[in-house]
Amino acid sequence: MALINPHINFNGNAEEAFNFYKSVFGGEFTKVIRFKDLENPEFPLAEKEANKIMHIAFPIGSNTLMANDIPEFMGKVNEKENRSKIAISVETREEADQLFNGLSSGGEVEMPMANSSWGSYFGMFRDKFGIEWMIEYDTNNK
Repeated sequence: MALINPHINFNGNAEEAFNFYKSVFGGEFTKVIRFKDLENPEFPLAEKEANKIMHIAFPIGSNTLMANDIPEFMGKVNEKENRSKIAISVETREEADQLFNGLSSGGEVEMPMANSSWGSYFGMFRDKFGIEWMIEYDTNNK
């Protein structure tokens, strides 16, 4: 079975965002590569870009959430654009509440956790970094 591993672009705050995600989910990063780690004569680097994240990987369950910072010379990511949402399916109502409350802290709740008309316990929000999430506990399969 294929795994889907979301990848997010940030405007220089990927490390801050991923430390926040780590505080909610627990666990450790499996990879952190900074732009300075790749610097060479063929890939010159502005000093202000050196510590930005070129690649970060954070396992969550069987999947991996990945990200990078966009170097300034490539322009900015529109953090309020209509991006795809990251959907999380959980095993308990308590886990749904814990992840929703943790990840939505400081963000904007679009739909609070509640029983949905389609039979699941569901909520949706944009976190404080502009990333959109959906959390669902499917009460029909339990």
